[in-house]
Amino acid sequence: MPWPAVDADHLLVRSDQMLELEQQWLASGLPVAALMETVGQRMAEWCLQRPARLAQGVLVLVGPGHNGGDGLVLGRKLLERGITVRVWAPLPLRQSLTRDHWRHLLWLGVSVQESEPDPADPALWIDALFGLGQTRPLPDPVAHLLQQRQLCAPGQLISLDCPAGLDSDSGASLGAAVAVASDTLTVAFIKQGLVQDAALPLAGTVHRIDPGVPPGLMASLVSPPVLQVGGRDLETLPVPAESSTAMKYERGRLLLIAGSDAYRGAAHLALRGALASGAGSVRAALPRAVDQQLWQWAPEVISEPALESDGHGSLLWGPALERSDLNRLDAVLVGPGLGSVEGVWRGWAEPLLAFPGLLVLDADALNQLSGEVEGWRWFLKRRGPTWITPHPQEFARLFPCCDQGTPLERAVAAAERSGVVVLRKGAHSVIADPSGSVHQLVGTDRQVARTGLGDLLAGLAGGWGARLQAAAGPVDGAALAAVGLMHAQAAGRCSRGSGALVIADELAQLVRSVTK
Repeated sequence: MPWPAVDADHLLVRSDQMLELEQQWLASGLPVAALMETVGQRMAEWCLQRPARLAQGVLVLVGPGHNGGDGLVLGRKLLERGITVRVWAPLPLRQSLTRDHWRHLLWLGVSVQESEPDPADPALWIDALFGLGQTRPLPDPVAHLLQQRQLCAPGQLISLDCPAGLDSDSGASLGAAVAVASDTLTVAFIKQGLVQDAALPLAGTVHRIDPGVPPGLMASLVSPPVLQVGGRDLETLPVPAESSTAMKYERGRLLLIAGSDAYRGAAHLALRGALASGAGSVRAALPRAVDQQLWQWAPEVISEPALESDGHGSLLWGPALERSDLNRLDAVLVGPGLGSVEGVWRGWAEPLLAFPGLLVLDADALNQLSGEVEGWRWFLKRRGPTWITPHPQEFARLFPCCDQGTPLERAVAAAERSGVVVLRKGAHSVIADPSGSVHQLVGTDRQVARTGLGDLLAGLAGGWGARLQAAAGPVDGAALAAVGLMHAQAAGRCSRGSGALVIADELAQLVRSVTK
């Protein structure tokens, strides 16, 4: 069973996919007018559930196409419920169905805004200008008006399907200005661009408006789906299939190599993440200064011989792999806080090529690999599975060949080239699998963007991956997405603060609750 379910609540679609699905739906005999009526009705129902926002009436900004028609139907439904409705069309109406709805609203007595509206207008503005598949910047007068609206009345605009001026695939602004929505009511499926980091301050809260999508419609999508993952998916999160009689060594054996004299805290936090994962056995090769204190704050961790640092405070981590029997491990984590040591990767990391277990690389391990010529090709020699967790700058250094497109497209390209599972960090992190499947975290908390939380994530990934590997479970993109979800949700739920240490405690409790 895929996780999460491939359904309308999880699917993220490109504009071309949405248009293809819509054409198939309409080709079945469904009239365009019937679909538009249903869409407008559902959007009106959403608005009517928020009466305080309608108290000063609404102004519908009507575009030339079917998005404008959706807005006119919404306006009519609100009018029927006693809401004051005005309409304004800055461009000639192009679609005959939209013109028909305009004419009908005028017949019902709706006021037409003849001149450009006041950006400080107290009414709620409904942006029904362009919707899906926009490719050109907004006309200058419209762009200027929307800029002024945001300055004069922030939070007083909602967009239908996609904010005017926003690329619905990338989430980027198409020009100098874009509608800034408090909420975006998107039709049938969530559009990929609406959940990209670039769109978060523009699209506001994204709501899926369901006009009764037939369940079989999604079956025609030929490419691997892109699925959003959020808090509700914790309830179905796939957990390691461990026997009730499993001993500690059957519940995941992890070796963690982290920290340095320069970054001692990274080792501590990565270990906190690994312990929160519930892995049965955690071993750690640490800088001497951290190792000496390990027994005091993590007595359950097995200490490997302490490692030395160079004159710059970076960890000399190569001996840790020389001394370890990797065949007795399920996972190895290398990277948090190692510091910078140049020209050593291929020699020191040689034992990892034959390691059949899961390898997790983070932070400075990725930076050191990036120092090699086309360092990402090293992954192609690996015998076992690999997870990597780069932030955007680390990603760019490691994969200069994947520097085009959206963060989602870049992660997909890197996973396909290298054969590893990539978690590209961001406000809405993207997890791409070499098979082509993609997950994207949504509904995350900005508190996750703090120093130390990346180390916590790496430790959790190592420990959770070790548990999956020991239980012969899949260590694919969905598994790493589950790690990212638990990490993000722990940060969002933590009421005692937003620092890495208190979130580590919350994370341990969350892992415990989902694995009961």
